[in-house]
Amino acid sequence: MRSAPTILHLDMDAFFAAVEQASKPSLRGKPVVVGGLGPRGVVATASYEARVHGVHSAMATAHARRLCPNAAYLVPRFSLYRAVSDIVMGLLGAVSPLIEPLSLDEAFVDLEAGEQTGGPREVAERLRADIRAATGLTASVGLAGSKLLAKIASEQAKPDGLVVVEPGTERALLDPLPVRTLWGVGPATAEHLRRAGILTVAEIVQAGEPELVRLLGKAHGSSLHAMAAGLDNRPVVADRDVKSISVEDTFDTDLTDRARVRYEIDRLAERCVQRLRGAGRSGRTVVVKIRRYDFSTLTRSETLRAPTDDPAVVRETARRLVEAVDTTGGVRLLGVGVSGLADFTQEDLFAQAAQAAEDQALEAGAGDTAEGAAASPEPPPAVSAEQDLPAAPPPEPAPGSRWLPGQDVEHGVEGRGWVQGSGVGRVTVRFEVPSDTAPGRVRTFGVEDPALTHAEPLPLGPSVPDRGLLAG
Repeated sequence: MRSAPTILHLDMDAFFAAVEQASKPSLRGKPVVVGGLGPRGVVATASYEARVHGVHSAMATAHARRLCPNAAYLVPRFSLYRAVSDIVMGLLGAVSPLIEPLSLDEAFVDLEAGEQTGGPREVAERLRADIRAATGLTASVGLAGSKLLAKIASEQAKPDGLVVVEPGTERALLDPLPVRTLWGVGPATAEHLRRAGILTVAEIVQAGEPELVRLLGKAHGSSLHAMAAGLDNRPVVADRDVKSISVEDTFDTDLTDRARVRYEIDRLAERCVQRLRGAGRSGRTVVVKIRRYDFSTLTRSETLRAPTDDPAVVRETARRLVEAVDTTGGVRLLGVGVSGLADFTQEDLFAQAAQAAEDQALEAGAGDTAEGAAASPEPPPAVSAEQDLPAAPPPEPAPGSRWLPGQDVEHGVEGRGWVQGSGVGRVTVRFEVPSDTAPGRVRTFGVEDPALTHAEPLPLGPSVPDRGLLAG
């Protein structure tokens, strides 16, 4: 642990919900919940106005609606969140070249690696002010001599605060905290400790390392005791190696039609490859995840001969993996991922196989002898009726008739706005932009109104008004 609080942990406050409040003037200071809106949807982020009603991330959206029925429930807009994240990470980069991003809205910064004007507290206050000026959003910051303490300090600082753990004050911060505060303590470990009468971090230290090893095993027990004692020498690592890239979707109703399953796998494979290419990577192993109607979850994988970022390769491999699983009872979740990441790609393996098959056919047409034919590669297996399922799903509503709350739209006469809700052939839109200082007007249209189209999110910027302490 360092002798000075030079490790900074920054966490944006209720990030997704805060971005929505900043970009939608009518929602500033109001409860906002971002996440899946269907019957099986899950809350991604809730604003502080919604949290006072008991809403929190990872909660079922249906439960959140019962707790806070008057909140605005919105679909995520990840392209905008990434754009705002880029602004924040750029400001962190101006403070120090050594940044360890943990997610779109969270990062460690090593202040010792940068050339600072002023002490750590002054740097942190200036950083928070710069983020507010650039985005209109608030951030909570913890400063300490270790990553563990900096992370705990930023949690203590929420919302919109700064906590500095000065040398010599570590025990005062750690001792009263519940065991779940420490990394690696999930529900199962916490229950194991509770049965042993260990509820706080101070009680972990008092129990001693031998007792922790007896309860949890050598590796887990020793590391947990060290954390409880405040011992954490992990450095801030700028390039955290991503081991896999994946996407998944939970469906409002179980998928029972294999053609629809095939379609969703194709769609997920395309999204996965987009993320793979966006990261400048390729992958060697394709993984599919299937959660069936009875909540049983299966994963299947296939390792290719070489890394690839070709969508056809990932799609065809994912199809084969899913077709080997019995999905007749219904599927509630599908996922496609790629692991074994590399920084280079190979030619399309399926194209190579197709070329080999074509060469074989040409040779056969030229009158191969029986001996020559035996030496040639095996012909590809016949395509079964199961594999020949159409890749298109059952008929869906036209794209223009599906409007989800929170989506950006543009009307030929009214201008830019966002969807407040839709149903029974109508869609209600509030016309406002991030720079507005007052809520915009509301209009209702038919879902097939040709003047109404989907639009890309408008960026946040310095013109976004200050939303106050608890506005996200």
